[in-house]
Amino acid sequence: MVSLTFLGATGTVTGSRYLVDAHGTRILVDAGLFQGLKELRLRNWAPFPVPVGSLAAVILTHAHIDHTGFLPRLVRGGFDGPTYVTPPTSRLLQAVLPDAAHLQEEEARFATKVGSSKHAPALPLFTVHDAQEALGTLKGVPFGQRLTLRPGIEFTFHRQGHILGAAAVELRIKVGGGDHITIYFSGDVGRYDVPILKEPEPYPGSTFLVVESTYGDRLHDPGDPREQLTEVITEAIERKGVILVPAFAIDRTQELLYLLRELVEDEAIAPLPIFLDSPMGREATEAYRSCVQEHDAEMRELVRGGVDPLVPPNLEIIGRVDESKRLNTISGPAIIISASGMATGGRILHHLRHRLPDPSTTVVFVGFQAEGTRGRRILDGEREVKIFGEMVPVAAQVRSISSLSAHADADELTIWAGEPTRAPSTVFVTHGEPAASRALADRFAARFGWRCLLPSLEETVTL
Repeated sequence: MVSLTFLGATGTVTGSRYLVDAHGTRILVDAGLFQGLKELRLRNWAPFPVPVGSLAAVILTHAHIDHTGFLPRLVRGGFDGPTYVTPPTSRLLQAVLPDAAHLQEEEARFATKVGSSKHAPALPLFTVHDAQEALGTLKGVPFGQRLTLRPGIEFTFHRQGHILGAAAVELRIKVGGGDHITIYFSGDVGRYDVPILKEPEPYPGSTFLVVESTYGDRLHDPGDPREQLTEVITEAIERKGVILVPAFAIDRTQELLYLLRELVEDEAIAPLPIFLDSPMGREATEAYRSCVQEHDAEMRELVRGGVDPLVPPNLEIIGRVDESKRLNTISGPAIIISASGMATGGRILHHLRHRLPDPSTTVVFVGFQAEGTRGRRILDGEREVKIFGEMVPVAAQVRSISSLSAHADADELTIWAGEPTRAPSTVFVTHGEPAASRALADRFAARFGWRCLLPSLEETVTL
């Protein structure tokens, strides 16, 4: 018997976890953290539904925390590997998992200080030690190389372009009579015609498809992100204000640096101070720079010409905490890029607490803001938000450049899925808020005639 259980990413864009049971061999595809609403975050503390030691392997599609952040918790519970990743994902996780653990420990210390936890002292979900142990389970597998997990069970990574190292997972399982079935997990699908990385490989076809639907009910702004960014920066310069960009440390930060360099070189904007205040963003930028085999043609051509595409003029990379605090004293115009992208943690919170009440400040969101996150509340127009236990008024200008998203929109998902050599018998639409998932399911059913289902949390289907 082969079954698939949906342990996350149902009705939400976070907590990606899919449990495959193939003839008694258990494989977990993605081990993500739930983020956003408190009811979702509490799921991270729930007991894992099967003995952790029964997992034969974990396969991770990419390095984002909503796909990888539960791995240290699994290791803490007894999982000792292997965890399969692409080599660039392994490189990124060296920064991502310890950083996430550090934030967990910091939040626990703060909860202890203010007495907001039922535990005394408050407990982190996992520790830096757990994260280091998790890193010890990683095994790199190149794109396109078929790996045998068990006799009759194989998998292959396919490039997805979403972020550095992002992959779809094609799981091939032998069944009776010498036949086999394939389960294709899309992971997060990337965009077309964006800088730095190669484009996603098209969906090749499979018996079953598990597809993300983050933007399944909408299209990205067709406007040129360079023009939109120019407009935002020009307005901020006129106000002599500081631009705060809560940017995902992986990919959004690198694309922003790339575009800012272009805008200055093209004289679309005047050079102004740019501060990258994100230790993980710094590490991720180094990874993007060094993984040259993942660069698209334009990026390779720039590097061959002696240009560092990820270093705009007047860039200062902030390291120590005291340097980050110093940014509170600077006057605009200036740009501060800092994580996290949904304003759920990290150094961006200190900058938001300091500058949200200032009407000369501009806050620019450049990625998806999940329901229940601080970023979503600011973007939706709430006039005050809670940061570090205090209510902070929002007087700043708030802008969004959705065309900078790393996720394929509904049209791009349709292009990606549109020419398989084998149509799937069933499509499971996941990793989206309910309206987005339903819209993509209806779109695929109408366009391709595919049977599309929206699974529920912990639902098990026999394949």
